[in-house]
Amino acid sequence: MIGWRSLSRLPNPCFFSPSNLQLLPPVEAGRRKCPDGGIHNSDFWTQNIMTQAKVAVIGAGLVGLSTAVSISDSLPDCSVAVIADKFTPNTTSDVAAGILIPHVYPETPVPQQKQWFRETFDYLSLIGNSPEASEAGIHWLSGWQIFKTIPDEKTPFWADVVLGFRSMTEKELKKFPQHKFGQAFTTLRCDCPSYLIWMEKRLKENGGQVHARKIEDLWELHGDYDVLVNCSGIGSRKLTGDLEIYPTRGQVLKVHAPWVKHFIREGDGPAYIYPGVHTVTLGGTKQKDNWELSSDPGTSKNIFGQCCALEPSLKAARDIKVRVGLRPSRPAVRVQKETLFRGSKKLQVVHNYGHGGGGFSVHWGTAKEATQLLKECIAALETPSCKAKL
Repeated sequence: MIGWRSLSRLPNPCFFSPSNLQLLPPVEAGRRKCPDGGIHNSDFWTQNIMTQAKVAVIGAGLVGLSTAVSISDSLPDCSVAVIADKFTPNTTSDVAAGILIPHVYPETPVPQQKQWFRETFDYLSLIGNSPEASEAGIHWLSGWQIFKTIPDEKTPFWADVVLGFRSMTEKELKKFPQHKFGQAFTTLRCDCPSYLIWMEKRLKENGGQVHARKIEDLWELHGDYDVLVNCSGIGSRKLTGDLEIYPTRGQVLKVHAPWVKHFIREGDGPAYIYPGVHTVTLGGTKQKDNWELSSDPGTSKNIFGQCCALEPSLKAARDIKVRVGLRPSRPAVRVQKETLFRGSKKLQVVHNYGHGGGGFSVHWGTAKEATQLLKECIAALETPSCKAKL
């Protein structure tokens, strides 16, 4: 493994749970005065509450596993468990093409989207340039985004994050006679099953656990964990009552065509061709509020025809498999902390869901933000009373 864990494990001088707190005598450097004149050891408190809390991450797709890994990296002594009823190769993430080209979220500020994308791109670049690239399923991919009409915005907000972004030449555009404008650049692609397996392995090496279980109500986990991290994707509609999240049905083809080396994506159309490590993903559809998981032969025929029009050599593709997934779409990705109440009980939750079809492009950025929110939740679990004169 390359050096993911920059923090060394510290000894745990005390045991923490919300109902049982024991602190060793305070260290002078960590003492601070409270408004009423009392003193508590803030540094010691922060260190130990952060390292002893029990965290459950709900969901084992791309967002769930990356968030769990981020937490276990940042809080190496924190107890992290991933709980889900579906794991690779049966997650929505397994259907995705896994290419890093941002989708726009209408109600998420563009600077925030760009930050998430840059953090994700930089993070995957490190993996893609390391000996772990093959095992993690990360590779560099160059290609073209093409348009039938010239877009108003010729330079998207993410142009300076990917490598070598430029407008296509007239000679390049001759390959696509039905298109008038295009952009060429190099980005990254994740082979999803490999990436999910790699992340799960890394989580376990960090001491994390994985449990197969279907969660019907967040309160099922109350008392067993100090904070929940909700990465349940479309399942959040039921778990949280969030009616802003809806499915966008995607049907794709996975084909064997190893001679296809460059991606081709219609910027103003439905067709895309994304070469991967083992297969080429051909797409696709964006059917809002469609919950149907069965494949449609007519749709498959249309997808294949559209992609062959862009890359005629695909007519020789073999071993064609059809996959369907429900993208968890939302006007804005929800990365937010929330405190739920039921009578006298309360439940701390961090939400990280609603990435739609652009999850691969921003997943590490949102995982980092969710990790920071988790730290805030843990620190607020049970603030020591300033009236305890130490």
